[in-house]
Amino acid sequence: MNQEKSTQLLPATEHFSVLLSSTPRGARLARLLATEWMRTREVPHGVTEAAEHLVAELAANAATHGRLPGRDFRLVLRTQGQALRIEITDTRGDDLPRHRPPAPDAESGRGLLLVEALADRWGVQLGPVPRKTVWAELDLPNP
Repeated sequence: MNQEKSTQLLPATEHFSVLLSSTPRGARLARLLATEWMRTREVPHGVTEAAEHLVAELAANAATHGRLPGRDFRLVLRTQGQALRIEITDTRGDDLPRHRPPAPDAESGRGLLLVEALADRWGVQLGPVPRKTVWAELDLPNP
């Protein structure tokens, strides 16, 4: 088994990381794995619902815009203090997310608007060339 592609659940640090294929199937799997990770940690429903949409959008973007043949993208989920952080890292550091006004009848092009509406914070971090990480954070309710 390829250790680089294995799923890692580290409950003590509340951290999850997995490499997925840069395909529509990989993007769907990212959402399903994120949903299960949050369910097992009893993340509140409202946060889980927003996070599912964020993971779906960011993973779809990685599979569509961040794709290079033979390269995977990485999904990372972690709780940091009172926030849930979602990170998607792809191998297209030269193609940063940017607002492109969609045509009114366009079927795509509104993803960043969705990310801005759902996330409490989001941004892009350039990694070692050629990678970039798009991240989003959701505040967790106080216990």
